[in-house]
Amino acid sequence: MHVLLVEDDELLGDGTRSGLTQFGCIVDWVKDGQIALQTILSKSFDAIILDLGLPKRSGLDVLKAIRARNVNTPVLILTAHDAIDSRVKGLDCGADDYLVKPYDLEELCARIRALHRRSSARTDPVITHGRVVLDPAGRAVYIDGESLALSRREFVLLQKLLENAGRVLSREQLNQSLYSWDDEIDSNALEVHIHNLRRKVGFALVRTIRGVGYMIDKASD
Repeated sequence: MHVLLVEDDELLGDGTRSGLTQFGCIVDWVKDGQIALQTILSKSFDAIILDLGLPKRSGLDVLKAIRARNVNTPVLILTAHDAIDSRVKGLDCGADDYLVKPYDLEELCARIRALHRRSSARTDPVITHGRVVLDPAGRAVYIDGESLALSRREFVLLQKLLENAGRVLSREQLNQSLYSWDDEIDSNALEVHIHNLRRKVGFALVRTIRGVGYMIDKASD
């Protein structure tokens, strides 16, 4: 899951980014509202974690601006103010959930997973596709009930493809789900991950659509 973290507190932001990464997220981090707005309007994310007290442009202003432009990415707001009016304003401006600082990292990750699940129109927290079962919370994959060892990026790649079964995903879409903008990406990195994933889950599961990208077919009933 590719997450945008918008937080101006250096210590809190660094700890949150490190924690989210350990939980398997790909994280981009920006520190003011103006850059946040520009980033959200130019890149695609699975979820946004948005602090309200930001320099240059407030979190509420950012939230109003992206919703006015029909950006429907799930947003979880962070606030240092445990006040009902602050939470109500955020939710009424288009936020999907909120947490009050200080927060528990495991709860933050669980809430982000839930927002992403709802935005993907899934009710089951576990993704099942034929013989393959993927558990985002446990970061586990099973084939015919047997546990499968995947690298962090192989897991993210498989989850992205399964969540979009029946749709072709371009190289750019898949790379955005795998890498933050701080990562150095080799030109053939995606192909290497696809090859390694196919070796583990079976070569027939992931199809190459030449000139377009990759896909997993919808599971048969």
